Amino acid sequence: MLGHHYTRSFLETAVASVNAGCNLELSYGMRNNVFMRIPQALAMGNITLQMLRDRVRPLFYTRMRLGEFDPPAMNPYSSLDLSVVQSPEHRNLSLEAAVKSFVLLKNMRGMLPLRAQDLSGQRLAVVGPFADNPRVLFGDYAPVPEPQYIYTPRSGLEMLGANVSFAAGCSEPHCRLYSRAELVRVVGAADVVLVCLGTGVDMETEAKDRRDLSLPGHQLELLQDAVQ
Repeated sequence: MLGHHYTRSFLETAVASVNAGCNLELSYGMRNNVFMRIPQALAMGNITLQMLRDRVRPLFYTRMRLGEFDPPAMNPYSSLDLSVVQSPEHRNLSLEAAVKSFVLLKNMRGMLPLRAQDLSGQRLAVVGPFADNPRVLFGDYAPVPEPQYIYTPRSGLEMLGANVSFAAGCSEPHCRLYSRAELVRVVGAADVVLVCLGTGVDMETEAKDRRDLSLPGHQLELLQDAVQ
């Protein structure tokens, strides 16, 4: 609310939030939270103790239902480690969920899906700033990924045994520096071209919006060069 000029200070924001029914803050940091002003608001009479108790009660009720205050031995998940979470069974289930969640907008001439048996002798070109950059594949609020479990479009296609060539064209989503010669060289020798474009957290996150819906930098030029 402060950023949108609805309030003029963290104190006013805390009062307005609590009065509106908000009881949980996604905080800035341990020493500079909006809700750290609640004691001051309470002392000034802007909010009442009963209102504060009413806001806090559902939070602790939820935490109790989640078992946060139970002894660790009572928590069935406390014994799980990466050997379970990253087990082949769980990774295969994640892969299945990812495959089933794809949205295919167009499939002209029945081009997709690409199958390993159809790629024998085919030359694939994977191009664009998202083709082989693990960092840009994760969006806002994503966990810190384990590099050993990341497959970029390039590395995934290479697992099919196809003849894969690669050119980023530009090294990051802003795509300020674009190497057309590099792209044309790789695309010109390919039978199938996959162009990997987008925005990523370099361009947009919560509280950081894009100015428009256009592809950033030279990405559109990259796409047009690949098509031509």
